[in-house]
Parts: sequence; C-alpha cells; structure tokens
Amino acid sequence: MFSSRLDWAAVPNKLARMLEGKRSAGVQILDLTESNPTAAGLSYGSDQIVESFADARWLRYEPAPAGIVAAREAVSQYYSNRVPMGRILLTASTSEAYGFLFKLLADPGDEILAPRPSYPLFDFLAALDSVRIVQYPLIYHGRWSIDFEAMAARVTPRTRAIVIVNPNNPTGSFLKKPELTQLAAFCKERDLAILSDEVFSDYGLEEDPERVRSLTEREDVLSFSFSGLSKVAGLPQLKLGWIVVNGPETLRAQAFERLELIADTYLSVGAPVQWAAAALLDLREGIQREIQQRVRRNLEFLRATIGASSPWRVLDVEGGWYAVLEGPRIHTEENWVLSLLEQDNVLVQPGFFFDFEREAFLILSLLTRPDVFEEGVRRILGRIPDPGIG
Repeated sequence: MFSSRLDWAAVPNKLARMLEGKRSAGVQILDLTESNPTAAGLSYGSDQIVESFADARWLRYEPAPAGIVAAREAVSQYYSNRVPMGRILLTASTSEAYGFLFKLLADPGDEILAPRPSYPLFDFLAALDSVRIVQYPLIYHGRWSIDFEAMAARVTPRTRAIVIVNPNNPTGSFLKKPELTQLAAFCKERDLAILSDEVFSDYGLEEDPERVRSLTEREDVLSFSFSGLSKVAGLPQLKLGWIVVNGPETLRAQAFERLELIADTYLSVGAPVQWAAAALLDLREGIQREIQQRVRRNLEFLRATIGASSPWRVLDVEGGWYAVLEGPRIHTEENWVLSLLEQDNVLVQPGFFFDFEREAFLILSLLTRPDVFEEGVRRILGRIPDPGIG
C-alpha cells in the first residue's frame, strides 16, 4: 500500500533503547551529543527576537516563489552585498534546499555524490526524491581532504551532482582553494553541478588563507550555496534557509527559473519569518560570538586533557560544532558508546552513525554546556569499559 521510498527501519537501536530506559528511570545523563543551540544554555536576545516579528506586513498574503524582496535583500546583505538578490531563493530549511536541488538536477534513479564521513541525512532526503546517494571518501592525513581518485571512480553516466559540506559535519574540515580548483575542473569536465552546504561556514576556529568559506563567487561551474537561520543565527525553530545560484550566467538563469517553478509549487516559507529576516540576521553576531566561545573552550579543554601519551587523540578540526575523538581499538564503537552510557551515564555518538570507514571514533558536540562536557570527557578518559557490555 505504501511507497517503497519509506521502507526505512524504525526499530530503535541498542543505544536508543538503553538511553530511553535510563531517562525513564530518572538517571541524569551527561549528554555530549547536544547540538540544539536553543537547549545549550546560550544567552539569546529574546526581546529583540520577539520584536522582530512585530511587522504587521506579514498579515497580508503575498506569495513570492523566490521569497519576498526584503528577506532576499537581507540575505544579500549577509553576504556583504557580494551576491545579488536575483541569485537568492528562499527555502524553509536546508533540508528543503536539498530536496529542491535534487528535483532540479536529477531524474528518478539518478545519482548524487556525497562525502563520507558526513551527517547521516543525505540518503533519507535522496530517497524521498527517488535519487540514489553514492559516497566518495574524505581521507585523513593530519587534515581531511577529498580523495579525488576515488571520487572519479564513483562517477557514472547517471551522476548529476557532487555535494560538499563546508565545513564538514562532523569532521569540521573546510574545503581548500586548491581542492576547489580541482573540484570545479572535475565537475565542469563531466557536466556536474556542485551542491555546497555552508551552514557552518561562519564557525571557523582559526584563520587560514587557503580555506574556502563559500562558493558564491564561483563563476566557472554551476553550483549552489545554501545556508539558513538554523546555524547562522542559532535559531533552528525559525524555518528559513536559502539557496544562492552560482556559475556561468546562462546556466544560472536557467537553474533559477526552474527553482522558482519548484518553489512556486510548494510556497513553503512563512511570511512572518521572511519579514523578520533582516532583524534576525542583524542579531547573529552576538549568538555566533557566544557559540564560538563555547566551542573553543570545550575544544581547548579536550585537547589539554588528552596528553601525548594518551591512547586517545583528537582529530584536527577547523570549524563547526563537533570534535572527533579517536579511541583505542580494543573495543568496537558500539561497545564504547554502550559501555559509557551504561556504566558512566555519558552519551556520545559512534563514528558509524556518520559512516566512518573504520573504528573507533566518538563524536562529541562542542556546543555542550562546559560543566557537562568537562565531566563527560573525564569519565570517557577515566576508564576502559568491559568489552562484553551491550
């Protein structure tokens, strides 16, 4: 009776079942997976956010497929007016942006290349549009980089686009200028588009002249840069994202016209958040500063706590909200996370949730409240769990 696109296993895994049992029993969990900024103890300008919705113009329905002019101008200003409003199309979220772009570029059964490791969402989004995700590897050699040889081997006649997440989630690695030059040539030669997910691009940890923050000024290959209030302003509950269309002028115009047709079919972006967009984006510096301080503090603690002789190591991280902790391979990742939760009441995510190709990696959110983060890290480093747990 139901579509095969929804044939997803809904059975809770061992970690979810154990977590539910502990929370039901009232056990206090040190949650090192917290990625919701509104639940992380940050100081928002609540009055200013509420006041931004006082504009009564949103009471009148004026459908605009690409988004109202005022909101698109606000996004243009976010890019320091380097991106013309005419290349900006609003969406309800970056997830919807992926859906629009899959519809724009791919027919059912076509393929999109996406990085591995990365956030475990692409397969689900692609399945809803009857598109197949093919993973290309990122390799680690003290820093993360694209394995172009492996990428080339994964391109088929049905490949339509390549996703980059910049910086990657959870590795925190940025695309570098030489990589972008190679990637652009790679895609141009094969008539592929680039989908550049830039939601964390404001959260670089250190300055790096080789870092690529955005593809918005790239003119030689068709590409799409997208982001939104969820990370830019730390407001995931206010559903507003955007797509910036980049590349040769003719292709840009054709792509934008088709995206408008898709957007006009859904008209999913609410008027209130569009009229509030300028004020909300103006508030981003304060919340971004607080998030950056939180992330840097937790990362510094993690690095300082793990000594040179420790069997644990922190992989290089350049930006974003996460740290990747590599542990001794004396246990599986599943046993690590189950043991930490069962014996120490510490919740972390295993690397296999993000499709790491080998063990043993734990993913820690640097957005976690510092007291929780520091105690959780101490417990992780404080003992080796029983390999029979779970």
